[in-house]
Amino acid sequence: MALLRMDNVLIVVDDLEAAKNFFIALGMELEGETSVGGPWVDRVVGLENVRCDIVMLRTPDGHGRIELDKFHTPEAVSNGPANLPVNTLGLHRIMFAVDDLEGVLARLRALGAELIGEIVQYEDMYRLCYIRGPEGIIVALAEQLR
Repeated sequence: MALLRMDNVLIVVDDLEAAKNFFIALGMELEGETSVGGPWVDRVVGLENVRCDIVMLRTPDGHGRIELDKFHTPEAVSNGPANLPVNTLGLHRIMFAVDDLEGVLARLRALGAELIGEIVQYEDMYRLCYIRGPEGIIVALAEQLR
């Protein structure tokens, strides 16, 4: 048996609409929206009385997906402030390859995203930056130069 692919990354959010709009402005495509709940969900996630809304987004090439979940019951639990530094243990950022770093950054800033450090150039290969989006979500952007 072999690993086939990484299917998606889950991000639990409180403001589902803001997170969805952020990733659509980044360039992801809406794949679908649904609500789930009931015994099968309770069993798979190990919680009771789960009721949540889900938004699925995919990258334009169709290979990467993000699942955004808004839990109504039980309420989502915060793991700390939304401005944790990028060196905090755990999963903290997703990196996307873009063809126009400045343009993507402008679209995301219009939705309230903030540049964490600065835009830097790595040798003659990449321009890179980290941004913080809704609810502290950290996204890295990489524009290949050659």
